[in-house]
Amino acid sequence: MAKFSSSVSSSRRKCRKAHFTAPSNVRRKLMSAPLSTELRGKYGVRSVPIRKDDEVTVVRGSFKGREGKVVQVYRKKWVIHIERL
Repeated sequence: MAKFSSSVSSSRRKCRKAHFTAPSNVRRKLMSAPLSTELRGKYGVRSVPIRKDDEVTVVRGSFKGREGKVVQVYRKKWVIHIERL
């Protein structure tokens, strides 16, 4: 399979380094969340960067299925804080 972009490396080591040392403005894009089916139809996109005051549903972990409002997006630690969780 051919590379999609010549400016992005295929090397696992370089990709991991780029991911974990990414600046805040790049982390914003990397910390995107998929939209629900009805919102996907409304806006015509599959995912959007997560931000404060968004309504979210947890899909992984011990809080799976719980819903809440995003209180804080902590990009440095790759974490989002959700109200009442």
